[in-house]
Amino acid sequence: MDLVLPSIGLMFWTTLVFAILLFLLAKFAWKPILGAVKAREEKINNALEAAEKAQKDMQELQSKNEDLLKEARAERDAMLKESKEAATRLIEEAKSKSKQEAAKIIEDARSSIELEKSAAIAELKSQVASISLEIAERILEGELASDAKQKALADKLAEDINLN
Repeated sequence: MDLVLPSIGLMFWTTLVFAILLFLLAKFAWKPILGAVKAREEKINNALEAAEKAQKDMQELQSKNEDLLKEARAERDAMLKESKEAATRLIEEAKSKSKQEAAKIIEDARSSIELEKSAAIAELKSQVASISLEIAERILEGELASDAKQKALADKLAEDINLN
């Protein structure tokens, strides 16, 4: 039962040791412990503020990155549009140029054909005239081979001259 009902001497000494311990702790340990707790609390608050600031900075960086990505995409789209327009324009120019060249080639071919046709007609006329002269020469040689035929032709030509 000694444990349940302690003696007064034990209570006195326990209280005295507790008071001395409390005094020593208050004098030497409480201030450093409270200072360490406050410092830790300040470090934690500073770390939380720094984390919030870092989070805000990260959000700003993300929004800036998104803006940069949007600008880059818009720039890329504009460049693609310009390149497509340039390619279309080049294709149209090439088509137009090829059509003009084809028309020029066709016109040159037509004029060449006309020149060759004219040359062929002139040559044909020359050959026809030459053949006609040869035929007339042979006919006249046959007609004028005898003197009687020559005289008859001269009389006939003389009558034609007199009638006119």
